[in-house]
Amino acid sequence: MKKRIRWPGPLVALAVSAASGCESAPAGTELNPAADNPPKAAENELFIFTAWPAFYVKEDIFEKQLGQLVKQKFPDIKLKHVHWDNPGRRYEDLIAAGTIPDIVFDEVRRNTYRQVRRFDLQYDLTDMIKKYNFDTSKLNPADMQHVINSSDGKIYSPPFNSNEWVLLYNKDVFDKFGVEYPKPGMTWDEAYEKAKKLTRQEGEITYKGFQMNPAHYMKFNQLSEPALDPNEDKASMVSDGWVKVVDNIRRFYDIPGNQLVKTNGFSKGNIAMMIDSLENSVKLINENKNLNFDMAAVPVFPEAPKSKFQPNTNGMFITKQSTKKDLAFQVMAYLLSPEVQTELSKQGVVSPLTDPGVQEAFGQGVPEWKGRSLQSIFALNSAKPPVRKPGLTFIDPNTDLVWKLIATESKDTQTALRMAQDQMNKSINEAKEIEKQGGVNPYQ
Repeated sequence: MKKRIRWPGPLVALAVSAASGCESAPAGTELNPAADNPPKAAENELFIFTAWPAFYVKEDIFEKQLGQLVKQKFPDIKLKHVHWDNPGRRYEDLIAAGTIPDIVFDEVRRNTYRQVRRFDLQYDLTDMIKKYNFDTSKLNPADMQHVINSSDGKIYSPPFNSNEWVLLYNKDVFDKFGVEYPKPGMTWDEAYEKAKKLTRQEGEITYKGFQMNPAHYMKFNQLSEPALDPNEDKASMVSDGWVKVVDNIRRFYDIPGNQLVKTNGFSKGNIAMMIDSLENSVKLINENKNLNFDMAAVPVFPEAPKSKFQPNTNGMFITKQSTKKDLAFQVMAYLLSPEVQTELSKQGVVSPLTDPGVQEAFGQGVPEWKGRSLQSIFALNSAKPPVRKPGLTFIDPNTDLVWKLIATESKDTQTALRMAQDQMNKSINEAKEIEKQGGVNPYQ
């Protein structure tokens, strides 16, 4: 089970103060795994289990973003909400207690395999989508591709929001060294030149020009280079495209003084530019209220001048065990309406809707972000995850190993990619054998 990092919701944590109005198990409460006859839920009760986004551990955020909106539209519905927690509120705990949710919120790319499908909760929503004439074309194609890939060509989970990768920069550092601020369309070459100028030693302070987690950069890469072969059960890490992706990021950390550090150093004020997830970026900003920062579009490759990173998509799953699928789908469809998504966008949640009005509302409900370049998030299009043939074995690409081989063993790019590919192929073969014997794939 993965470690859960608890942080506030993107921007709403700066402003939220609504009192909780949904029924929820108290933190740390053990669900009874020995319950032979779990109580029957009322016909108008929907049980919602939130694993991701992680900020729904705070009941007031869940209530503000989901609970009160659902109850305004469906006043007869009673919501029961439980958030993933340890101990006692994980998938296996709910199943053992006989209390399977109607709707699950979780990360799509990986946890469709590692959680939803592992516990046999998946349900194809294709017929529901047709029945209720729900228009999936209004959703970000990159988010939808994550869904389709992880659903073996079906649709287990329409996207609910995107944890986008954003570039934050410290205006004070740029001003100190007389460097022009980043602008939409900035290439990686231009970012590299800025990083060189901004990496300085001033007394005891080392200013670093640029930081990003290389493994994330590779996993969600803008060129949509596939880590897993699109048509076969094998890795696909050896290509000219992968060499370009890796060589691009490693040169930043070859700048003297700009060695890789964790992006959480941004809050200390000595990192000029950094790229991280929106959720983590806001956490860092909140750690230093005096930080003179702004936001910009991420750098681009000349081959893909309009592409930002692939999104890390959170989705909504209806479980196959739910006896209230129609009601659950109507609630999900409402949560994806422009009305609801505009409200969430105001609170700083990146919507999967491509509706310009929803995007323009982003962050408007957070006074602390007034004057920031929030629309830079939408200046580029999300790179689409590579299409993959249904039925193939999924493992989480080992991009961490690529960087480890480069950083700690001084491997050249081609060697690091080849060694990572060999390791991934070994993991795929082991996973297939384990699953063949009825076990759980440990590499998801």
